Amino acid sequence: MVSLPLRSQHAPEIGGADITFAPPARPSLLGSEAELRVALGGLSGVDAVGANARVAALGTRSLKQGTKRALLDLAISMIDLTTLEGMDTPGKVRSLCTKALRPDPSDPSVPHVAAVCVYPDLVEMARNFLGDAPVAVASVATAFPSGRASLNVKLADVREAVAAGANEIDMVIDRGAFLTGKLGLVYDEIVAVKEACGSAHLKVILETGELVTLDNVRRASWLSMLAGADFIKTSTGKVPVAATPPVVLVMLEAVRDFAEETGVVVGVKAAGGIRSAKDALKYLVLVNETAGSAWLTPDLYRFGASSLLNDLLMQRAKQRDGHYVRSDRFSGD
Repeated sequence: MVSLPLRSQHAPEIGGADITFAPPARPSLLGSEAELRVALGGLSGVDAVGANARVAALGTRSLKQGTKRALLDLAISMIDLTTLEGMDTPGKVRSLCTKALRPDPSDPSVPHVAAVCVYPDLVEMARNFLGDAPVAVASVATAFPSGRASLNVKLADVREAVAAGANEIDMVIDRGAFLTGKLGLVYDEIVAVKEACGSAHLKVILETGELVTLDNVRRASWLSMLAGADFIKTSTGKVPVAATPPVVLVMLEAVRDFAEETGVVVGVKAAGGIRSAKDALKYLVLVNETAGSAWLTPDLYRFGASSLLNDLLMQRAKQRDGHYVRSDRFSGD
Protein backbone atom coordinates (compact mmCIF):
# COMPACT_ATOMS: atom_id res chain seq x y z
CA MET A 1 0.00 0.00 0.00
CA VAL A 2 1.30 3.46 -0.84
CA SER A 3 1.87 6.04 1.89
CA LEU A 4 0.33 9.39 0.97
CA PRO A 5 1.23 12.83 2.29
CA LEU A 6 -2.26 13.58 3.63
CA ARG A 7 -4.93 11.45 5.19
CA SER A 8 -8.53 12.30 5.98
CA GLN A 9 -9.81 11.79 9.48
CA HIS A 10 -13.10 10.53 8.00
CA ALA A 11 -11.99 7.26 6.40
CA PRO A 12 -14.98 4.91 6.08
CA GLU A 13 -15.33 1.50 7.60
CA ILE A 14 -14.91 -0.60 4.48
CA GLY A 15 -17.79 -3.00 4.13
CA GLY A 16 -19.67 -1.40 7.02
CA ALA A 17 -23.27 -0.27 6.91
CA ASP A 18 -22.53 3.34 7.87
CA ILE A 19 -20.19 4.31 5.03
CA THR A 20 -20.75 7.85 3.81
CA PHE A 21 -20.93 8.37 0.06
CA ALA A 22 -20.26 12.11 0.28
CA PRO A 23 -16.51 12.01 0.95
CA PRO A 24 -14.54 14.96 2.28
CA ALA A 25 -13.03 17.35 -0.21
CA ARG A 26 -10.14 15.65 -1.98
CA PRO A 27 -6.85 17.08 -0.73
CA SER A 28 -4.22 18.26 -3.18
CA LEU A 29 -1.82 15.40 -2.57
CA LEU A 30 0.89 15.98 -5.14
CA GLY A 31 2.69 19.04 -6.40
CA SER A 32 5.30 17.66 -8.78
CA GLU A 33 6.09 14.71 -10.99
CA ALA A 34 8.79 13.71 -8.54
CA GLU A 35 6.25 13.42 -5.72
CA LEU A 36 3.97 11.47 -8.03
CA ARG A 37 6.72 8.99 -8.87
CA VAL A 38 7.54 8.55 -5.17
CA ALA A 39 3.87 7.91 -4.32
CA LEU A 40 3.33 5.41 -7.13
CA GLY A 41 6.72 3.83 -6.54
CA GLY A 42 5.53 2.81 -3.10
CA LEU A 43 2.86 0.53 -4.51
CA SER A 44 3.49 -3.17 -4.13
CA GLY A 45 3.67 -5.36 -7.19
CA VAL A 46 0.71 -7.49 -8.23
CA ASP A 47 0.94 -11.26 -7.85
CA ALA A 48 -0.61 -12.15 -11.23
CA VAL A 49 -0.74 -15.87 -10.45
CA GLY A 50 -2.45 -15.15 -7.14
CA ALA A 51 -4.91 -12.75 -8.78
CA ASN A 52 -5.93 -15.34 -11.34
CA ALA A 53 -6.28 -18.01 -8.66
CA ARG A 54 -8.46 -15.77 -6.49
CA VAL A 55 -10.89 -14.82 -9.26
CA ALA A 56 -11.08 -18.48 -10.31
CA ALA A 57 -11.98 -19.50 -6.74
CA LEU A 58 -14.55 -16.74 -6.32
CA GLY A 59 -16.06 -17.66 -9.68
CA THR A 60 -17.17 -21.01 -8.26
CA ARG A 61 -19.29 -19.49 -5.49
CA SER A 62 -22.88 -20.73 -5.53
CA LEU A 63 -25.73 -18.32 -4.79
CA LYS A 64 -29.03 -19.05 -3.10
CA GLN A 65 -32.08 -18.37 -5.23
CA GLY A 66 -33.16 -15.36 -3.17
CA THR A 67 -29.69 -13.85 -3.30
CA LYS A 68 -29.45 -14.47 -7.03
CA ARG A 69 -32.76 -12.70 -7.68
CA ALA A 70 -31.65 -9.70 -5.62
CA LEU A 71 -28.30 -9.55 -7.41
CA LEU A 72 -29.96 -9.68 -10.83
CA ASP A 73 -31.96 -6.58 -9.93
CA LEU A 74 -28.86 -4.95 -8.49
CA ALA A 75 -26.90 -5.65 -11.67
CA ILE A 76 -29.67 -4.08 -13.78
CA SER A 77 -29.57 -0.96 -11.62
CA MET A 78 -25.78 -0.72 -12.14
CA ILE A 79 -25.81 -0.67 -15.94
CA ASP A 80 -24.64 2.26 -18.02
CA LEU A 81 -26.72 1.40 -21.11
CA THR A 82 -24.43 2.35 -23.92
CA THR A 83 -24.45 3.11 -27.62
CA LEU A 84 -21.18 4.37 -29.06
CA GLU A 85 -21.36 3.69 -32.79
CA GLY A 86 -20.79 5.95 -35.75
CA MET A 87 -24.24 4.99 -37.04
CA ASP A 88 -26.08 6.11 -33.87
CA THR A 89 -29.28 7.99 -34.72
CA PRO A 90 -31.76 10.12 -32.76
CA GLY A 91 -34.22 7.24 -32.94
CA LYS A 92 -31.71 4.84 -31.41
CA VAL A 93 -30.97 7.25 -28.57
CA ARG A 94 -34.68 7.71 -27.81
CA SER A 95 -35.15 3.94 -27.84
CA LEU A 96 -32.16 3.52 -25.52
CA CYS A 97 -33.56 6.06 -23.07
CA THR A 98 -36.96 4.37 -23.11
CA LYS A 99 -35.35 1.04 -22.30
CA ALA A 100 -33.20 2.62 -19.59
CA LEU A 101 -36.30 3.86 -17.78
CA ARG A 102 -38.39 0.72 -18.26
CA PRO A 103 -36.13 -2.20 -19.16
CA ASP A 104 -39.14 -4.56 -19.28
CA PRO A 105 -42.35 -2.64 -20.12
CA SER A 106 -44.43 -5.64 -19.05
CA ASP A 107 -42.93 -5.69 -15.55
CA PRO A 108 -42.81 -2.37 -13.66
CA SER A 109 -40.93 -4.00 -10.77
CA VAL A 110 -37.75 -4.15 -12.87
CA PRO A 111 -35.44 -1.32 -11.72
CA HIS A 112 -34.24 1.39 -14.08
CA VAL A 113 -30.59 1.38 -15.11
CA ALA A 114 -28.01 3.80 -13.73
CA ALA A 115 -27.28 5.81 -16.88
CA VAL A 116 -27.34 6.00 -20.63
CA CYS A 117 -23.96 6.65 -22.26
CA VAL A 118 -23.70 8.39 -25.64
CA TYR A 119 -21.37 10.57 -27.69
CA PRO A 120 -21.29 14.31 -26.80
CA ASP A 121 -23.36 15.43 -29.77
CA LEU A 122 -26.24 13.19 -28.62
CA VAL A 123 -26.23 14.26 -24.96
CA GLU A 124 -28.80 17.04 -25.42
CA MET A 125 -31.20 14.64 -27.08
CA ALA A 126 -30.85 12.11 -24.25
CA ARG A 127 -31.21 14.83 -21.63
CA ASN A 128 -34.35 16.24 -23.25
CA PHE A 129 -35.91 12.80 -23.38
CA LEU A 130 -35.01 11.78 -19.82
CA GLY A 131 -35.68 15.16 -18.23
CA ASP A 132 -35.50 14.82 -14.46
CA ALA A 133 -35.84 11.04 -14.51
CA PRO A 134 -33.52 9.15 -12.12
CA VAL A 135 -31.31 7.93 -14.97
CA ALA A 136 -28.06 9.83 -15.49
CA VAL A 137 -26.77 10.94 -18.87
CA ALA A 138 -23.14 9.94 -19.35
CA SER A 139 -20.95 10.91 -22.26
CA VAL A 140 -17.58 9.77 -23.49
CA ALA A 141 -15.14 12.59 -24.13
CA THR A 142 -11.46 13.54 -24.54
CA ALA A 143 -11.18 12.22 -28.10
CA PHE A 144 -12.70 8.83 -27.20
CA PRO A 145 -11.57 6.10 -27.74
CA SER A 146 -7.97 6.91 -28.70
CA GLY A 147 -7.36 9.98 -26.56
CA ARG A 148 -5.17 11.30 -29.38
CA ALA A 149 -5.89 15.03 -29.36
CA SER A 150 -4.56 18.20 -27.80
CA LEU A 151 -5.64 19.08 -24.27
CA ASN A 152 -7.62 22.05 -25.58
CA VAL A 153 -9.63 19.77 -27.86
CA LYS A 154 -10.19 17.29 -25.03
CA LEU A 155 -11.42 20.00 -22.67
CA ALA A 156 -13.71 21.44 -25.33
CA ASP A 157 -15.15 17.95 -25.79
CA VAL A 158 -15.88 17.74 -22.05
CA ARG A 159 -17.35 21.24 -21.75
CA GLU A 160 -19.65 20.62 -24.72
CA ALA A 161 -21.03 17.44 -23.16
CA VAL A 162 -21.52 19.04 -19.73
CA ALA A 163 -23.21 22.11 -21.25
CA ALA A 164 -25.58 19.80 -23.12
CA GLY A 165 -26.67 18.15 -19.87
CA ALA A 166 -24.26 15.30 -19.11
CA ASN A 167 -24.18 14.25 -15.44
CA GLU A 168 -21.15 12.03 -15.96
CA ILE A 169 -18.08 12.17 -18.20
CA ASP A 170 -16.11 9.10 -19.25
CA MET A 171 -12.63 10.26 -20.28
CA VAL A 172 -9.74 8.21 -21.65
CA ILE A 173 -6.19 8.56 -20.41
CA ASP A 174 -3.27 9.02 -22.78
CA ARG A 175 -1.97 5.45 -22.72
CA GLY A 176 1.06 6.38 -24.80
CA ALA A 177 2.10 8.97 -22.23
CA PHE A 178 1.53 6.55 -19.35
CA LEU A 179 3.49 3.72 -20.96
CA THR A 180 6.45 6.01 -21.74
CA GLY A 181 6.61 7.23 -18.16
CA LYS A 182 5.05 10.68 -18.63
CA LEU A 183 3.02 10.29 -15.48
CA GLY A 184 2.79 14.00 -14.77
CA LEU A 185 1.21 14.62 -18.17
CA VAL A 186 -1.46 11.99 -17.53
CA TYR A 187 -2.05 13.34 -14.02
CA ASP A 188 -2.33 16.95 -15.20
CA GLU A 189 -4.80 16.04 -17.95
CA ILE A 190 -7.08 14.24 -15.48
CA VAL A 191 -6.92 17.23 -13.11
CA ALA A 192 -7.84 19.59 -15.96
CA VAL A 193 -10.70 17.38 -17.16
CA LYS A 194 -12.02 17.07 -13.61
CA GLU A 195 -12.13 20.85 -13.36
CA ALA A 196 -13.90 21.10 -16.73
CA CYS A 197 -16.52 18.61 -15.50
CA GLY A 198 -17.82 21.03 -12.88
CA SER A 199 -20.46 19.16 -10.92
CA ALA A 200 -20.48 16.20 -13.33
CA HIS A 201 -18.83 13.00 -12.09
CA LEU A 202 -15.65 11.90 -13.83
CA LYS A 203 -14.99 8.30 -14.85
CA VAL A 204 -11.40 7.75 -15.96
CA ILE A 205 -10.97 4.99 -18.54
CA LEU A 206 -7.64 3.19 -18.18
CA GLU A 207 -8.00 1.00 -21.29
CA THR A 208 -6.52 -1.87 -19.35
CA GLY A 209 -6.11 -4.07 -22.42
CA GLU A 210 -3.38 -1.69 -23.59
CA LEU A 211 -1.61 -1.37 -20.23
CA VAL A 212 0.06 -4.78 -20.65
CA THR A 213 0.54 -5.71 -16.96
CA LEU A 214 -1.51 -5.81 -13.77
CA ASP A 215 1.20 -3.68 -12.13
CA ASN A 216 0.42 -0.96 -14.69
CA VAL A 217 -3.30 -1.33 -13.97
CA ARG A 218 -2.63 -0.74 -10.26
CA ARG A 219 -0.41 2.29 -10.95
CA ALA A 220 -2.87 3.80 -13.43
CA SER A 221 -5.71 3.26 -10.95
CA TRP A 222 -3.90 5.13 -8.18
CA LEU A 223 -2.71 7.86 -10.55
CA SER A 224 -6.30 8.46 -11.70
CA MET A 225 -7.67 8.56 -8.16
CA LEU A 226 -4.95 10.93 -6.97
CA ALA A 227 -5.82 13.24 -9.86
CA GLY A 228 -9.52 13.36 -9.00
CA ALA A 229 -11.39 10.45 -10.60
CA ASP A 230 -14.82 9.70 -9.17
CA PHE A 231 -14.73 6.30 -10.91
CA ILE A 232 -11.99 4.28 -12.54
CA LYS A 233 -13.14 2.35 -15.58
CA THR A 234 -11.57 -0.62 -17.32
CA SER A 235 -12.10 -0.04 -20.99
CA THR A 236 -13.56 1.80 -23.95
CA GLY A 237 -14.97 -1.42 -25.37
CA LYS A 238 -13.16 -0.61 -28.61
CA VAL A 239 -10.10 -2.84 -28.16
CA PRO A 240 -9.97 -6.66 -28.28
CA VAL A 241 -9.20 -7.12 -24.56
CA ALA A 242 -11.53 -5.21 -22.27
CA ALA A 243 -12.76 -6.00 -18.74
CA THR A 244 -11.38 -9.19 -17.21
CA PRO A 245 -11.84 -10.48 -13.64
CA PRO A 246 -8.13 -10.15 -12.68
CA VAL A 247 -8.07 -6.55 -13.91
CA VAL A 248 -11.25 -5.69 -12.00
CA LEU A 249 -9.84 -7.41 -8.90
CA VAL A 250 -6.77 -5.16 -9.02
CA MET A 251 -8.93 -2.04 -9.51
CA LEU A 252 -11.21 -3.02 -6.62
CA GLU A 253 -8.20 -3.53 -4.38
CA ALA A 254 -6.98 -0.09 -5.43
CA VAL A 255 -10.22 1.73 -4.54
CA ARG A 256 -10.45 -0.16 -1.25
CA ASP A 257 -6.88 0.76 -0.28
CA PHE A 258 -7.31 4.34 -1.50
CA ALA A 259 -10.39 4.75 0.69
CA GLU A 260 -8.49 3.40 3.68
CA GLU A 261 -5.57 5.77 3.04
CA THR A 262 -7.45 8.99 2.17
CA GLY A 263 -11.11 8.61 3.16
CA VAL A 264 -12.05 9.32 -0.46
CA VAL A 265 -14.37 6.68 -1.88
CA VAL A 266 -13.99 6.02 -5.62
CA GLY A 267 -16.13 3.76 -7.78
CA VAL A 268 -15.24 1.12 -10.37
CA LYS A 269 -16.82 0.59 -13.79
CA ALA A 270 -16.26 -2.66 -15.67
CA ALA A 271 -16.89 -2.15 -19.37
CA GLY A 272 -16.40 -4.20 -22.49
CA GLY A 273 -17.14 -7.87 -23.09
CA ILE A 274 -19.54 -8.49 -20.19
CA ARG A 275 -22.58 -9.96 -21.91
CA SER A 276 -24.10 -12.62 -19.66
CA ALA A 277 -25.93 -12.50 -16.35
CA LYS A 278 -23.69 -15.32 -15.13
CA ASP A 279 -20.59 -13.18 -15.65
CA ALA A 280 -22.24 -10.11 -14.09
CA LEU A 281 -23.05 -12.05 -10.93
CA LYS A 282 -19.47 -13.30 -10.71
CA TYR A 283 -18.29 -9.69 -10.84
CA LEU A 284 -20.67 -8.74 -8.03
CA VAL A 285 -19.25 -11.55 -5.88
CA LEU A 286 -15.80 -10.19 -6.69
CA VAL A 287 -16.88 -6.69 -5.61
CA ASN A 288 -18.30 -7.95 -2.32
CA GLU A 289 -15.31 -10.13 -1.46
CA THR A 290 -12.67 -7.56 -2.46
CA ALA A 291 -13.87 -4.01 -1.76
CA GLY A 292 -16.78 -4.94 0.48
CA SER A 293 -20.55 -4.68 0.46
CA ALA A 294 -20.35 -0.88 0.61
CA TRP A 295 -19.45 -0.93 -3.09
CA LEU A 296 -22.58 -2.92 -4.02
CA THR A 297 -24.44 0.17 -5.16
CA PRO A 298 -24.75 2.00 -8.51
CA ASP A 299 -23.04 4.93 -6.77
CA LEU A 300 -19.82 2.91 -6.62
CA TYR A 301 -20.01 0.10 -9.15
CA ARG A 302 -21.20 0.07 -12.76
CA PHE A 303 -21.33 -2.17 -15.79
CA GLY A 304 -20.75 -0.49 -19.14
CA ALA A 305 -22.84 -2.61 -21.48
CA SER A 306 -25.32 -2.81 -24.32
CA SER A 307 -26.25 -6.49 -24.63
CA LEU A 308 -25.90 -7.47 -20.95
CA LEU A 309 -29.27 -6.02 -19.96
CA ASN A 310 -31.31 -8.44 -22.06
CA ASP A 311 -29.64 -11.49 -20.55
CA LEU A 312 -30.23 -10.13 -17.05
CA LEU A 313 -33.91 -9.64 -17.92
CA MET A 314 -34.17 -13.17 -19.30
CA GLN A 315 -32.56 -14.67 -16.21
CA ARG A 316 -34.80 -12.56 -13.99
CA ALA A 317 -37.90 -13.85 -15.78
CA LYS A 318 -36.57 -17.40 -15.43
CA GLN A 319 -36.13 -16.94 -11.68
CA ARG A 320 -39.68 -15.59 -11.39
CA ASP A 321 -41.59 -17.89 -13.75
CA GLY A 322 -39.46 -21.02 -13.84
CA HIS A 323 -38.91 -20.92 -17.61
CA TYR A 324 -37.15 -18.78 -20.17
CA VAL A 325 -39.14 -16.23 -22.14
CA ARG A 326 -38.59 -15.63 -25.83
CA SER A 327 -35.60 -13.39 -26.47
CA ASP A 328 -37.64 -11.11 -28.74
CA ARG A 329 -39.73 -10.04 -25.73
CA PHE A 330 -37.02 -7.47 -25.04
CA SER A 331 -35.84 -4.82 -27.44
CA GLY A 332 -32.44 -5.21 -29.09
CA ASP A 333 -31.13 -1.81 -27.99
